[in-house]
Amino acid sequence: MAGDCVIGLDIGTTSTIGVLIGLPATILAVASRPTTLASRHPGWAEEDPAQWWRNSCAVLRELVAASPGAPAALRGICVTGMVPALVLLDGAGNILRPSIQQSDARAAAEVAELASEVDEATFLARTGNGVNQQLIATKLRWLERHEPEVFARIGTVFGSYDYVNWRLTGLRGVEQNWALEAGLVDLASHAIADDLVALTHVAREAFPPKHVSHCVFGSVARAAAAESGLPEGLPVFGGAADHIASALAAGLVNPGDALLKFGGAGDIVVASDVARPDWRLFLDYHLVPGLYAPNGCMAASGSALNWLATNLRLDAPGENQHQGFDRLAAAVPPGSDGVLCLPYFLGEKTPIQDPLARGTFTGLSLGHTPAHFWRALLEAIAFGFRHHVEVLEEVGYAPRRFLASDGGSRSRVWMQIVADVLQAPVRLIENAHGSAIGAAFVAAVASGGNVGWADAGRLARLGDTIFPQPANAAAYERAYRDYRALYAALRPIFRMRAS
Repeated sequence: MAGDCVIGLDIGTTSTIGVLIGLPATILAVASRPTTLASRHPGWAEEDPAQWWRNSCAVLRELVAASPGAPAALRGICVTGMVPALVLLDGAGNILRPSIQQSDARAAAEVAELASEVDEATFLARTGNGVNQQLIATKLRWLERHEPEVFARIGTVFGSYDYVNWRLTGLRGVEQNWALEAGLVDLASHAIADDLVALTHVAREAFPPKHVSHCVFGSVARAAAAESGLPEGLPVFGGAADHIASALAAGLVNPGDALLKFGGAGDIVVASDVARPDWRLFLDYHLVPGLYAPNGCMAASGSALNWLATNLRLDAPGENQHQGFDRLAAAVPPGSDGVLCLPYFLGEKTPIQDPLARGTFTGLSLGHTPAHFWRALLEAIAFGFRHHVEVLEEVGYAPRRFLASDGGSRSRVWMQIVADVLQAPVRLIENAHGSAIGAAFVAAVASGGNVGWADAGRLARLGDTIFPQPANAAAYERAYRDYRALYAALRPIFRMRAS
């Protein structure tokens, strides 16, 4: 309807981002606030849910102020976020501790413990996901062992956008992809199974009911309206996993299309009408009903670059740190003059599923510079994407077209590296806030705003295509094989160092 608007809000790893969409497909405003990722010990990744809510209120007030005819023009809001982040409340609704992020790798012992208790092949076939650090059961068992005073007070278990939905509405629920990636859903029934919950060692009543992304979850409560500026009673829709929302915003609904998402983590998502569980991948529901979204996630992508930029520092007036290092790295040849990186700074999720893996730089000499470190890390993440592509091909999800989104896709140096490593064209999506846009699209469909699932991609502003340079293929073929061999060689040392 002319003049009507919806809001998509992304609770991201590095920032909270909101977009205001004028129906059917006009981006009216974007607002964001930075988020602090803490890593107090090796492999840890935590954030403060209270900061998410403060950021959300600031972002929402800014968007409401930009909405023509607000508040009457607003038709609803949908919140997206990383999955499956773990947020815990006590019985009174107080936050018990910082969130344990989906990229957190502290629970290696608990992963092994759980694997010894279940038949892994049966668990994979039943839940769609293997026994790995992503599972909520492993993180909760870690808390049971290391923070028993917190564990004993758990009253609610849910995720990042579930927490924000609760702050908006006062209602507690879990969106279906949080529950699926958490390892709680039986694929045959699509329901949270009591025996899977029992593996967490937490009481069943601590887990709220599951719902789909496009349902009307609730409405903005009076207290939340006062804090956020949203109108009281505004519909709040179910929510969405951030990488799946990005896939929707990219128009990813056809088998063979693959989205490369360059955010705090590195995601690759494909669309499929069948589920083929494989331990090297994650399985999610697509936001389009009836489809699945097999995917992979590298724990540290943009977050690793942020870490490197912070620690190296570059005096480059007029440039941000990333732009400055990109400029220097562009002069370094493919293969980074022998410097090779493993980007496992938070352990690694797919496709190796190894929480004990660690980040490394090898091949260093006194002639190397910070530019070599930067380019080697860019190349390492590209190698990680290639590894995923090989797995997807083996499983039967072979990508035929590559799209790139989110903040890292704005780096032409990086995107050229990715195209060269894959030896395939990469089409850029100019919308830098794909997750928030995808969430807004869910709100548009669910609110009855004359928009349907078939319109997915109307908000995807396709940009340039980055074509591979054949002259770089040989250098990257060798470097990629060395990358795979380096992890295989260091894997025993990672385990020895962790013991």
